[in-house]
Amino acid sequence: MRIAIVNDLNMAVEALRRVVRSRPDYTIAWVAHDGAEAVEKCAADGPDMILMDLIMPVMNGVEATRRIMRDSPCPILVVTATVDGNVSLVFEAMGHGALDAVNTPVLGTDGQMTGAQALLRKIEIIGHLISRPAVMSPAVSDVTVLPPEKGRLPLVVLGASTGGPAALADILSRLPAVVNAGIVIIQHIGKEFSHELALWLGTNCRLQVKVATPGCRPEAGVVWLAGTNEHLVLTKHGTLEYRVEPAGCFYRPSVDVFFKSVAAHWSPQGVAILLTGMGRDGGEGLLALRRCGWRTIAQDKATSVVYGMPRAAAELGAAERILPLGEIADALMRGLNNGTNP
Repeated sequence: MRIAIVNDLNMAVEALRRVVRSRPDYTIAWVAHDGAEAVEKCAADGPDMILMDLIMPVMNGVEATRRIMRDSPCPILVVTATVDGNVSLVFEAMGHGALDAVNTPVLGTDGQMTGAQALLRKIEIIGHLISRPAVMSPAVSDVTVLPPEKGRLPLVVLGASTGGPAALADILSRLPAVVNAGIVIIQHIGKEFSHELALWLGTNCRLQVKVATPGCRPEAGVVWLAGTNEHLVLTKHGTLEYRVEPAGCFYRPSVDVFFKSVAAHWSPQGVAILLTGMGRDGGEGLLALRRCGWRTIAQDKATSVVYGMPRAAAELGAAERILPLGEIADALMRGLNNGTNP
C-alpha cells in the first residue's frame, strides 16, 4: 500500500515514516508539508491512503480533505496531535470524507514510539475496506418478536461511519428538547475521540449526549454514544454493556452487533437508522430489527458522504424508507409518535 504523509512538523513526519515503514507491504508515496501541497501532489500522484494532519500553514487539513475528496478522491485518515481545542475540525474533516481519526504517534528522545499500534490498526482497517470488495451479507435468520415489556420506553438506534458525525449532528439538531424515547448511537470512531464527539454533538442539539458506561440504561431525552473500541450491546436486562466478542469483527464498535442485540432483547419496537459510511456494517442488524417490527430508515445516496452502509441495507431490503438526511429527523419523530410507518 502506498501511503502519503501530510504534516508540517518534521518530528511528526519522521514518526509517521517509521510507523509506515515498519510494515513491509507499506511504502511512502510522498510527503507534503501543508494542505495546498497535498492537494497538488494527490492530483498528480494518487496514493492508496493519506495520513492528514489538521493544523498546518497555507491550507489546513479540513480544506485539503474537502478539495481532495472533490477533485481526486482518496482514502484519508486524520492523524493529529491537536485534538484538544480543535475537536470540531476532526469532525468537519470527517464530514468532508475523511474515514477516521487517530492521534499522531510520538517519537520519544529515547527513540521509543508511542501510539504506533493504534495508527497501524486504523491503516489496516481502512486498507481492508478499500482493497476487498464487499460481499453480500447472508440473509438474517428468523428472529423472535418479543412481546412488549411493561415500563420500557421506545428506543431509537443509529449507526454511522464515514461522514457520520455531521449527519448525526444534523439529525439531533432537529429533534425537540423532549423525546419520549431512549437514543443510542454507534459511530465508527476511535475511543480517544468518543468523549469529544459526545461533547460536540451536545453543542448541536437540545438533548443530553453522553458516552455509554457499563450498566447504564436507555432513558428519555438522553443520547448514549458507544465510547470504546469494544462492541456496545444491549443485554436481556435492558442495560448497555461492552463486549470483546465477536473478536474477529473488523468494525469496532460494530453497528451490526449492537442492532442484533437490540433485536434480541428490547421491546417495544422503535426506530432504527443507518447513515453514511464505508463498508456494509449495520445492514444485517437493520434487517433483523425490521423483521421484529421496527421502523427502519437508511440515508439516501445523494446525501451520504459514502454510500456503503446504507446501500447494503437497501440491497438487503432492510430499510422501509430511504431518505435524504434532512428528512430523517421528522420521519424518526413520526415513527415514535404513531408507531406505524415513519
